[in-house]
Amino acid sequence: MGDVINLNQYRKRRERDEKAKKARENRVRTGRSGSEKAAARRDGEKSAKELEHKRLGPATETDAKADGDSSREPPEGSTPSAG
Repeated sequence: MGDVINLNQYRKRRERDEKAKKARENRVRTGRSGSEKAAARRDGEKSAKELEHKRLGPATETDAKADGDSSREPPEGSTPSAG
């Protein structure tokens, strides 16, 4: 007679092996090294910085107020006229 095999253990081992195989394939297909990630981050920061330098208007609303652009709000202490 053959060896006794616990089918639950066999099934679980088979599933673990399949998951490990799929994980290996995914790492090869989509993995990036640390230096590649750092280079991508640097490129993104550089392009954002270049874009910011090319901005025509102020970056934020508070910058607009500091530049003297008060067309959005009435001066302090004044009330809107009713007529």
